[in-house]
Amino acid sequence: MAQAARPHHGLLSFLDTDGKPHPVQNAFAVTTLVIGAIAFVTAHFTQLHLVSSWTGLVGMITGAWGQLISATTGERFVLIIGLGAAGVGFYLGMAHGGLFGGVLG
Repeated sequence: MAQAARPHHGLLSFLDTDGKPHPVQNAFAVTTLVIGAIAFVTAHFTQLHLVSSWTGLVGMITGAWGQLISATTGERFVLIIGLGAAGVGFYLGMAHGGLFGGVLG
């Protein structure tokens, strides 16, 4: 039970609930969350449909890959929040003009 008494240090230590560091998985989780937030916020402005649709697409791809390699429940929780925000941003961006709306013809 000595591992339970050991304090976790670091900014993202709440993602490592098994006591082992997972830098790649944590990077995917935080990246998906940040990209999803950008896609979600920009989706509320119709003139930013290119930004919201592309960042939403990238966020869904990184979130899906992060889900495949995630190791802990904390990582999966952050990934699902980021995936949801990226999905909303992507679909609203597609509704406002799409990935190439007005640029290619």
